Formats: sequence, C-alpha cells, structure tokens
Amino acid sequence: GDENIQQITAMTVGQASEFIAGLQFDEEQRLIADPITGEILQRLKFLEKVGADYLSLDRSADTLSGGELQRVRLATSIGSGLVGVCYVLDEPSIGLHYRDNDRLIASLRDLQQQGNTVLVVEHDEAMMRTADHLIDIGPGAGAQGGRVVAVGKPAEIGQQPESLTGQYLSGARSIPVPSCRREVVKSRTLQLQGASTNNLKNIDVQFPLGCLTCVTGVSGSGKSSLVNETLARALLRRLGQVAQRPGPFVSLRGAAAVDKVVQIDQSPIGRTARSNAATYTGLFDEVRKVFASTREAKQRGYSASRFSFNVKSGRCPECEGHGLQRIEMNFLPDLFVPCSQCKGARYSYSTLQVRYRDHSIADVLAMSVDVAREFFESFSNIRRLLDGLHEVGLGYLPLGQPSPSLSGGEAQRIKLASQLSRVDSGKTLYLLDEPTTGLHFEDVQRLLNVLNSLVDRGNTVIVIEHNLDVIQVADWIIDLGPEGGDQGGKLVAAGSPEEVCRVAESWTGKYLKSRLQLN
Repeated sequence: GDENIQQITAMTVGQASEFIAGLQFDEEQRLIADPITGEILQRLKFLEKVGADYLSLDRSADTLSGGELQRVRLATSIGSGLVGVCYVLDEPSIGLHYRDNDRLIASLRDLQQQGNTVLVVEHDEAMMRTADHLIDIGPGAGAQGGRVVAVGKPAEIGQQPESLTGQYLSGARSIPVPSCRREVVKSRTLQLQGASTNNLKNIDVQFPLGCLTCVTGVSGSGKSSLVNETLARALLRRLGQVAQRPGPFVSLRGAAAVDKVVQIDQSPIGRTARSNAATYTGLFDEVRKVFASTREAKQRGYSASRFSFNVKSGRCPECEGHGLQRIEMNFLPDLFVPCSQCKGARYSYSTLQVRYRDHSIADVLAMSVDVAREFFESFSNIRRLLDGLHEVGLGYLPLGQPSPSLSGGEAQRIKLASQLSRVDSGKTLYLLDEPTTGLHFEDVQRLLNVLNSLVDRGNTVIVIEHNLDVIQVADWIIDLGPEGGDQGGKLVAAGSPEEVCRVAESWTGKYLKSRLQLN
C-alpha cells in the first residue's frame, strides 16, 4: 500500500483489517508476507470479536476504559489458544452497547469451549442469562451483604424468592415502562447545529428541556464527542464559566433557558486517602460542628477544626491523619498497615476522648450512611445530606471510606447525591455519562427515581447510556451510529422510545423493540 506506519497505526481495528486483507504481493513477496499478514489479520479478528473494532491501533492504553482494557486483554487470551486456564473478569460489559455485548458473550463462550473456566463479576442481564452457573451474593450491600443467597442455573435462581437478582430474572420484579411520557415542547429545546467533533458528521441535534433524554449508540459512535466535548463545553462557556474549547459546531440555540450546567462523571472525587464521601458532600463539616458543641469539647477549648484529620492539633502525630503507615518494600509495591499508635482511627488520643452519644469522631466515620441517618436524625442539615446518599443507593457506604477505594459508579453517585441536597432553580442541566455502571437492577431503579425527581423539579437530565432499563424510561432518545469510528457519527434516530423502535437502521431500536413488547 501507499500508507506509512504512522498512517496504518492511526487506523481503527476494522479499517486496519480491511487494509491488510487488501494488500497485493507478487509470488516471491507472498512467501514472506503471507505468514505475517495472516498473523496480523488473526489478531485483528480477535479484537473485532470482543467488540473493540472501533479502537484505533495507536490508542494509548491509559486512555482506555476499564471495560475496553479487559476486552483487549481478552482478545489476547483468545488468540493464545491456552487450555485449562481460569479467566476472571470484572464487569467486562462496561461501556458496551447490547449489540457489542452479544459479541463479548460469544467470545467468552469460545474461551470456555476451548477447555477453560470463565468467571465473571457482572450485573448485565444478558450475561447472567447466558451463564451456565450463577452465584448470587447479598442480600444487601456492605454489612448487610457478604452471604451466598442463591446458587444454580439462571432459571433456578429465578425460582428462589430470597434472591433479589432472581426476582428480576424471573420477572417477579421489573423496572416499569412509564404509562405516560413527558411532553416534548419543540419551542423549549437546545438546538446544536453542525456538530463535527471527532467522528461526528456535521449533525444537527435537538435536546428537549425539562425532560429525561438518553444519548445512545454502539461503542465509538460519537456519544461522548457530542455531549461531553461539544454541548457541555459550549454551554459552560456561554454561561461564562471556564471550560475547554468545545469541538467544532455551527450554532447553539436555546441556551438562555439554562442557568447552570452540572457534569456528573466517573472521575474520582479525590485522589488521596484524606478524601471521602463525608468530606466531598460537606457532611463532615456539619458533623465536626456537632462534636465541637459537646460539653467535653467546650471544656477543653476544642473548635470544629480540632476534629479534622487534616489539622495537626487533632490528628494522630504518628500517621498524620492517614490511619495507615507505609512500609517501603524493595523491588515490590509499598505495603500499608494500620497505624501502630491510633490503630487506624486517624486522631490523637485526646481528640478521641470527646464523645457524642458515646461515639467518638472516628466511630462516626466508620458508620455506614444508613446507620448515620438514624444516629443524626435530629440534625436536619446532616440528615438532608445523608438522605441524598441513601436515595442514590449508597446506604451501605462507610462515611470515611477513602475515595481512591471507591468505584467509578460510586464516585458518580456521590456527586449526584451532593447535587440533590442543594437548592436548584429548576433551570439546571445535568449531564451524566453511563451512571448505571456497576449497578444492580434494584440500584438502577433507585437511580431512575432520583433522575426523575430532578426532572419533575423542572430540570433537564441528559444521560449517555447503554442500559435498556434506563433507555426505555427516557422521554427522548438521541441515537447515534450506525456503527463506531468513521462509520458512526450520524444521527440515526431521535424521538420517543416507541418512535426509535420503528427506525430499521437503529441498533438501539432493534433491542429496545423486544424490551418494550416484553413489558
């Protein structure tokens, strides 16, 4: 071909496969080239098989999502031809459209049929129904979980009433399709015209205001390019806020009807052990005020700052408020052990002597959200913040759990909870990127209740999502595609879920159609 190595590596997996397959060699060159091109094509085929055909070959590994990285590793495993291996995957379906998810399931089945064992931690319904054996852990989360609730084939799990997962698999419980959707008023829309960021094909898109909108499409179809890199940045700049330069577009109309933009993504809420859900939401400030108001604290002259593990006067002098001590290991990762002086409590002995209702500040940080709701029920400010965390399904979460140990889904829900406790104007636009990542059916239902409550207050919610339980509840769907990469970036369908189902070119409509008929 006429391409150099930089041009070839800039191709997507699908494009590279076509390019290599189309190369022509004379008889003498073929003796050398055929084994090489055959091996390259085989490896590209494995990547296509796991739904990674939209990734460019030169894509940096640190820019891949957790699901994408697992699927690339999975492609390597399929090509290795090993037998007798136990493969363990943690939610490999993250970020996958149902079309691509079918490919992933087929790849996992191939691995199993080669003589291997495949163990998957997963919430995806299609993956569960395809499994040979299910192990359901619960019944709740946190301290209320940790037990094996049910074991068996998917059909057997569905017959066990004590299994919440089984109830959803059997149809005894389900996320209902709304009997009446919110009316979309054409005069109240955000109109983004001529969007051409990355692979977007100069598309014109309307986002209804005062509605729950889902942006859908196969992996790599341009969803993030449209919402995160174009719409969000353009709106933030229009509102006078600091934002990166938006992707190219012609015009944006209707922005005057929005006075605030809240982006809720899965980035960490903090990168050090000093950050946690209590500090991020402002809950910890209120808790420290409670301890500072006790008789013991007043007698000792302690202010609220004394009860912060970031302040030298109140924290443990040995670990400096971390609760852990680092042991350096030569040629191995550092080892972290509980502090020998405070035993992981983070505070000095004198600070821990101040107690409220027979609990120290360290005891409060060890409480789960649900326990803390009862403990602080007489404090309206604290209860309001805790109620927000409970509503998004984080009742099991310890208040002091360090943010680096939180999953992306947990971090996103903490951000959402912090917004629930604030007073909004009814003209706020909320943007969420795959908020159902890592969520069970029951948690998805709770999340939908929260999102609908935001819309009922007059706000607008736009969600990038693959989960059909969320898509079927939306008032409006914007479906991009039809494929990923260069073959995507077009507006395939826009309308209510029922209208999208009638568009033959829409992969989302195809899978949604069976779901709506089922319900």
